[in-house]
Amino acid sequence: MYIINGRIKTMAGPEIELGAVRIRNGKIAEVGSMEEVSLHPEEGEEVLDAAGALVMPGLIEAHCHMGITEEKKGMEGDDCNETVNPVTPWLRSIDAINSMDAAFDDAVRAGITAAMIGPGSSNVVGGQFAVLKTKGRRVDDLIVKAPAAMKVAFGENPKVNYSGQNMSPSTRMAIAGMLRRELTEAAAYQERKEKALQAGETFEEDFTKECWLPVLRREIPLKAHVHRVDDIYTAIRIAKEFHLKMTLDHCSEGHLIAEDIAAEGFPAIVGPDLASRNKIEVQNMAFKTAGVLNKAGVMTAITTDHPVSLIQALPLCAGLAVKSGLPLEEGFKSITIYPARICGVDDRLGSLEVGKDADIAIFDGNPMEVFTKTLYTIIDGNVVYRCEDQ
Repeated sequence: MYIINGRIKTMAGPEIELGAVRIRNGKIAEVGSMEEVSLHPEEGEEVLDAAGALVMPGLIEAHCHMGITEEKKGMEGDDCNETVNPVTPWLRSIDAINSMDAAFDDAVRAGITAAMIGPGSSNVVGGQFAVLKTKGRRVDDLIVKAPAAMKVAFGENPKVNYSGQNMSPSTRMAIAGMLRRELTEAAAYQERKEKALQAGETFEEDFTKECWLPVLRREIPLKAHVHRVDDIYTAIRIAKEFHLKMTLDHCSEGHLIAEDIAAEGFPAIVGPDLASRNKIEVQNMAFKTAGVLNKAGVMTAITTDHPVSLIQALPLCAGLAVKSGLPLEEGFKSITIYPARICGVDDRLGSLEVGKDADIAIFDGNPMEVFTKTLYTIIDGNVVYRCEDQ
């Protein structure tokens, strides 16, 4: 495929006023001005004339429960939280995601080409997130990275879910203590395994601990559900104790301690701000949070936390953050290259660069503005949505 006459926002350099993108074998083969990219279509190559429309990387949702909390299906379609055991690191979201959920089509129509999907926040440790493309029927074919993160949760949700069952955790102390115990046991397991392998001894693997090794090796982050200031600080404290990578998800009071978060170096995934303040710990939730964190130097992505806010509202949430102080270009980055980096998939997604996946969205204006239409959504070089066909 050959996209011509587009206003190209690569997210890797200056905007190209009139440019072209060539796709070959599902990857970006060329990108540049109309003068820089060969204007001769190859045999059988589809030419897509963007006619001055905005051509940019497909949007990325950094934290959601699409397909694991399905729309329209009630309890039968809700596989988000295993609320009988507060520590379940071995659970894999890919075993519960239904790619036939209507939300996937909504995502594609909004120009969203990838999403980080995983368990909810009812458990201290909920299980493993994965980054998936948004078009296709078989989850195995959609995987970009799995596991991509280990979900942990602080604050109200684990307390509410387990205090009513007369079991821990019923306090924030218990949440932190249970997570520390699990990480300590996982680190001891890692040490035993490494010593056995170095000595050439037989080692019986423990399925419930093997899942922690990518976290302990810093290959994937903890994905920490945190709203309040105290929970943010506790998450940071534990991540530093065990020398782990971590993302601060929701980070609703992050604007109150932005300088501290920046100094610690952990990225934030902010939202869902397009939702009600239905819990005590989100009383300070505001669209300004993303801008305050960003200006302090925190790498910040925007989330809908679908289905808390609908997945198709992702670019609008970024727009509302821009309206509340996030710089415009940073708004674009908050739904493209920043989530790609935070989710550990920026080698493939998040910008229009040679060699990356040809995941592209074409809009008739700024996608952060409410009247803007998605003209085309392209995943792996295939047009999966055309506005004209609707």
